[in-house]
Amino acid sequence: MSMYFLDDDAPVKHDERHERRIFLMQLLFAHTFEDQEQAEQCINPEVIEEADAELLEAIKLAAPSIDQEIASHAPERPLSEINRVDLAIMRLIIFESRSEETPKKVLVDEAVELAKEFGSETSASFVNGVLGKILFKNEKDDSTKKDTKEIKERSE
Repeated sequence: MSMYFLDDDAPVKHDERHERRIFLMQLLFAHTFEDQEQAEQCINPEVIEEADAELLEAIKLAAPSIDQEIASHAPERPLSEINRVDLAIMRLIIFESRSEETPKKVLVDEAVELAKEFGSETSASFVNGVLGKILFKNEKDDSTKKDTKEIKERSE
């Protein structure tokens, strides 16, 4: 039985974007381990398409700034203590939020689904909380600025 079929006659709908995110998350996860030579084997052209290899490299280059953002929004859990699957999911989703026009709510929902599927018992809520703070902070800041401006205008 394949992962796309519940039984032999009932195909399950799958989303190619979801499947690609799973693949990229798994590659990012592999790169969190010390043995970089072994992780580099995952980028074998026979295993990964060139576009995905380039995307993986771009995410790895952005990882320090993404990690800094994660650390500042999850101060109760140092990066070294974050589940590596959770970290890979958040890196992928934050990078996508910076480089694509995917709606933020869709990204958070996708991250939660990945965390439920691949993470620990607490992964989904942790990933949801951190990404919610990171991805929606600008909207909250904009809303606060707008409210403050309206209050000032009414008081004049």
